[in-house]
Amino acid sequence: MRSSPVDVRPGGTVPVSEIAAGLRAFWTRGRAIERTCYAIGAALIASGLVHLVVFAVDGGPWTGPVSWRKPVTFGLSFGLTLVTIAWVASFVRLGERARVRVLGVFAAACVVETALITLQAWRRVPSHFNEETGFDTVVTRILAAFGGILIVTLVALTVAAFRDAPGTAPSMRLAVRAGFAALLGALACGAAMIARGVVEVQTGHQQLAYHVAGALKPAHAVTMHAVLVLPAIAWLLTFTALAEARRVRVVALASAAYGVAALAVIGYSAVGFATG
Repeated sequence: MRSSPVDVRPGGTVPVSEIAAGLRAFWTRGRAIERTCYAIGAALIASGLVHLVVFAVDGGPWTGPVSWRKPVTFGLSFGLTLVTIAWVASFVRLGERARVRVLGVFAAACVVETALITLQAWRRVPSHFNEETGFDTVVTRILAAFGGILIVTLVALTVAAFRDAPGTAPSMRLAVRAGFAALLGALACGAAMIARGVVEVQTGHQQLAYHVAGALKPAHAVTMHAVLVLPAIAWLLTFTALAEARRVRVVALASAAYGVAALAVIGYSAVGFATG
């Protein structure tokens, strides 16, 4: 298991250039599968930004099941998530073949999800819970199937994150585990959104499906990004003069604060989901 590619200085102020060098090191010293995921993630982010320009030119509603918001937000979200998972997984103890397979499948699922959502936006039809035509039904079911694949791969990485990883600093291990634990909450929110939406569509309430599923979006978002925020805090702490024991305490405090905030958002979203 490899530790962070950044060497920790004993003290002093760390210039921005050293942090930038540390970021570059994740590319230059990264495994081939990690660099591939970084490149694909960057392409997905670029796709989201391109569609933000399309929205600025073409106009139309930003909210609702048919809007340019979806290729924008899904491109940015899936791109950032793919980059994040590839990076965070570098601190997780995995066999090399297992790493390639898990990250490869996860990257493929991110691409398929983003591509189909973008396709439906250009066709000016909803991407989710849409069974108006045979083609739309196939797209909806593929999105659901690949959503299931995303869940399986992330659960596998979460399990691996809780294995012993002696090559990773305790503060980073704690951050990664807390981040993946929160990510399980995001997966639960996503599964609940899909399940409730499918039920509403099958009973003839398609518009209600979009409304009710949307109620869980805040909870889904806040729990999803802990896996980036908390490891990023742990990594930035390596540039300080703090002893590792102090870093662990800082990460624990940050994790607890994030958890409290996430629970508040989850509670608010759950009320809307239950009463919508």
